[in-house]
Amino acid sequence: IARTFQNIRLFKSQTVFNNVLIAMHMRRTSNVFTATFRLNLKEERQMREETMELLKIVGLDGVANELATSLPYGQQRRLEIARALGTEPKLLLLDEVAAGLTEAEVKDVMKMVATLKDAGYSIIWIEHVIETMVKSTDTLMCMAQGSNLVVGEPLEVMNSKLVEEVYLGGVEDDE
Repeated sequence: IARTFQNIRLFKSQTVFNNVLIAMHMRRTSNVFTATFRLNLKEERQMREETMELLKIVGLDGVANELATSLPYGQQRRLEIARALGTEPKLLLLDEVAAGLTEAEVKDVMKMVATLKDAGYSIIWIEHVIETMVKSTDTLMCMAQGSNLVVGEPLEVMNSKLVEEVYLGGVEDDE
């Protein structure tokens, strides 16, 4: 399991590339001895190649050598996702990745999440930008006060009277 945070938490003094590479080291097989004597060169080369592949997937390969903090907010969100993917999760937890993004950035993130889903990642995505949920998910769960209200296809959940009542206070009839 890997997750992103609502508040971005990158290694600020590291490059974009190193942020992802550090995450990849979570699954390395080398140890202090093999690293000291450079017996892990093949594994390190493989991790570096995989890091660049992940940066391509999230659209950051062109800024791999930039400091993480020099990136615009939307690209920092992408970097956080790439870093999470570097741990090779079976389940990816995304916490409000659309928060604070422009409309264009939200659309880009939706496309990226769809690409990840199509690539076989299982994703649980917590989000308050409802448009992203309706257009990007197979199943939507609406919660209130820690309880599930409705679970189903996105449009079915969004059109639910219960969701309308809880989040919009219901709609009064004009009669």
